[in-house]
Amino acid sequence: MTVIARALPALIGGLLLAAFPLVGGAFYVDLAATIMILAIFALSLELLVGHTGLVSFGHAAFFGVAAYATVLLSSKTVPPSVLWLLPAAMLVAAACALAVGALSLRTRGIYFIMVTLAFAQMAYYVFHDTRLGGGSDGIYLYVKPALAIGGVTLLDLDARLPFYYATLFALCLTYGFLLLVARSRFGHALAGIRANEQRMRAAGFATYPYKLAAFTLGGALAGVAGFLYAVKDGFVNPEILAWSQSGTVLLMVILGGVGSFRGAVIGALAFVLLKELFQSEAVFGGFTRHWQLMLGLVIIAAVALMPQGIVGLSAQWRARRRARPDVVHAD
Repeated sequence: MTVIARALPALIGGLLLAAFPLVGGAFYVDLAATIMILAIFALSLELLVGHTGLVSFGHAAFFGVAAYATVLLSSKTVPPSVLWLLPAAMLVAAACALAVGALSLRTRGIYFIMVTLAFAQMAYYVFHDTRLGGGSDGIYLYVKPALAIGGVTLLDLDARLPFYYATLFALCLTYGFLLLVARSRFGHALAGIRANEQRMRAAGFATYPYKLAAFTLGGALAGVAGFLYAVKDGFVNPEILAWSQSGTVLLMVILGGVGSFRGAVIGALAFVLLKELFQSEAVFGGFTRHWQLMLGLVIIAAVALMPQGIVGLSAQWRARRRARPDVVHAD
């Protein structure tokens, strides 16, 4: 498959998203923006899970820390500049990821999962039990960031459409950047670590620095999603750092298909749409209060029937076609 053929679905998807505000109402535009933010979040975790083999159960910590940093570093009267606020949020998330990764990456398997979960819970209680982030009530972003040059505002993230297109741009940039990373020498080293870390060590690779770099990069990209989340809602609370948030984004990656950046985006889309469907009273009436049960059953069925995720459906179908014995018809 040529590079153009591989890039065509992503290009079509980007064009459709760019045109969506022309036909979608305010609610659906906001929903699409939420999906794109979660897609960036899922992409940041896919780098770890699908391309490095690091199943982290504390990834929401970097998402939440960046969201809190966005609010805490903002003024209550003057719109902060995107040019410094976004890099600052990413830097805070990356610094946390570097510290957590430096310790947790010395463990493996289930121990690594539990250590990342423990660090995430520590971050959760830092904001939940202290006044730093308003405690359990959370804090508000009173003035949303903007981009102004020479007194002329070029981008106001308090407006719906500019924020939507800024989020779309961030998603495309993140997706393209990760594709370049995957095709680089660094990305090939991560793929080798995922396939067989012992063999990579035997070949002379010091795998720990590569894993730490990937973990830190994943945290920084989760910071992009955290920044956009805080700006969109104008409010953050400790629940965005909870273990359930880490589990949710991991489900998106699994649902879309582990090992594929395209799958991470599709998984975020599918998860949010399923959630909205099961919460719709117009479809399920009063049974919507059990939406979590319905969503859980669908995800269990999806994992059982689609072990390679949504993006693996075509390959799974072709494999079954090849494995099917020829039918002999009698004359």
